[in-house]
Amino acid sequence: MPHHTPLIGTIVAGLVVAFIMGAIAHRLKLSPLVGYLIAGIMVGPFTPGFVADAGLANELAEIGVILLMFGVGLHFSLRDLLSVKNIAVPGAVGQIAVATLMGMGLAHFMGWPLMGGLVFGLALSVASTVVLLRALQSADLVETRRGRIAVGWLIVEDLVMVLALVLLPALAGVLNNADASAGAGDLLAPLLSTLLKVAGFVALMLVVGRRVIPWALHWVVHSGSRELFRLAVLAIALGVAFGAAVAFDVSFALGAFFAGMILGETPLSRRATEETLPLRDAFAVLFFVSVGMLFNPSVLIEQPLPLLATVAIIIVGKSIAAFAIVRAFGYPGDTALTIAASLAQIGEFSFILASLGTALGVLPAEARDLILAGAIVSIFLNPLIFSLIVRSKKGEAEEAEKTPEQPRIGHVILVGYGRVGKLIAARLAERKVHFVVMESDPDRAEEAADAAMTVIRGSALEDRHLLAAGICEAKRLLIAVPEGFEGGAIHEHARHLNPDLQVIARAHSDAEVAHLEGLGVPHVVMGERELAARMLTLCGVG
Repeated sequence: MPHHTPLIGTIVAGLVVAFIMGAIAHRLKLSPLVGYLIAGIMVGPFTPGFVADAGLANELAEIGVILLMFGVGLHFSLRDLLSVKNIAVPGAVGQIAVATLMGMGLAHFMGWPLMGGLVFGLALSVASTVVLLRALQSADLVETRRGRIAVGWLIVEDLVMVLALVLLPALAGVLNNADASAGAGDLLAPLLSTLLKVAGFVALMLVVGRRVIPWALHWVVHSGSRELFRLAVLAIALGVAFGAAVAFDVSFALGAFFAGMILGETPLSRRATEETLPLRDAFAVLFFVSVGMLFNPSVLIEQPLPLLATVAIIIVGKSIAAFAIVRAFGYPGDTALTIAASLAQIGEFSFILASLGTALGVLPAEARDLILAGAIVSIFLNPLIFSLIVRSKKGEAEEAEKTPEQPRIGHVILVGYGRVGKLIAARLAERKVHFVVMESDPDRAEEAADAAMTVIRGSALEDRHLLAAGICEAKRLLIAVPEGFEGGAIHEHARHLNPDLQVIARAHSDAEVAHLEGLGVPHVVMGERELAARMLTLCGVG
């Protein structure tokens, strides 16, 4: 057998099995998170076969946590939160309180300590960002009022969990060191010390970080090196997280979150997101695999009733609380149902809390197993719940707020509003050509809408979005997305709905050109060829 190091074996096993199980989950219309968690169970110590190195997996998971929290900070939108603050802030805090109390009640029944019950309840109270956004996108609700409320609600939950991650080690230290002779001052001193350190770190980031980080990135951008820019973003994420832990004794999570939040305020945030996404995704997968490795499947047999109660708190308890809160604030039933269905699951923050609580010795191992089992079950059931509750409400008046329907015939559909798409759109607008923009990225779609363009928010790979853009009545389809192979798939979907459609697609390589031409795309534009032809024409050679 060839020699391999435990590190290589752990990474290879984790990623390969995660890919297989994630692909199966995707095929079954489930969140890939389910597949990643099951992959961790398969390579963990509680199942037969290959067992990955748990210690190395946990260290890799720490990097995953840092990059996950960095991503949360990058996507943190104060504007989105402020637009729905009147319902999102009190609603999320109230729902967290109710779910935490229910979790603490179950923990008390199980005989766990108070601190363990608090961590258990908090872990059950917070929904997964990944699962929620996927549910909203699948129902085409991200840009609606109820979608914005759900996202704002989740932002508040994330902020509360960041605070919990900061205070939990201090609280655990207070409880572990508490004795009968300790006075109130002795118990409060560690908490106050932690709060002062956090305040110092936040002040440093707001005063110094907001100047230094954007300046450093702009300098790197002007160097013209894409590789150096990517490295700079990762260095900022990991460096700030590590520096926060060493210098201020606060969690990696808080440092990474603030680094991402400050970077998210700069014009370079979108590029930073795109450049680091592959690495963030890879380590996030290893994080979910490492969480799955901790799960003991025997909990399904040994504790069926506690597991049922845990799932009931996640899916029924906190959903009812969210529904009641939204209705109490005077919002209609469809909005309340959307929020309730969106929150009927738990995910990444729950895993981070469970891992931290177990490491600190305040959360029993069986509680961690119940959290992981509850997460798997709730993520598995959430698409079905969301479909039953939300999609039955399709066609209500609220959906009309996304894009007003206009009669279209013989128009142009432009897929993609990136660098090339913006130039095309501007020229079409100048020439008074009636066109529709299709864009799946929320920021770019909003930018097109702000420019007074007709926008369909969604993927051109989905027939319902193509139909909403009027594909059957369109004369031309301009595919301006940078990935030629994705463009080929879009062409096939569009031509299936409108065989007479004239298609013009973009390509970046000879392989993409050959692929598109092989699919029957009549006009393929390759940037490098057009540049060369233009330069030769200008010098009198073309």
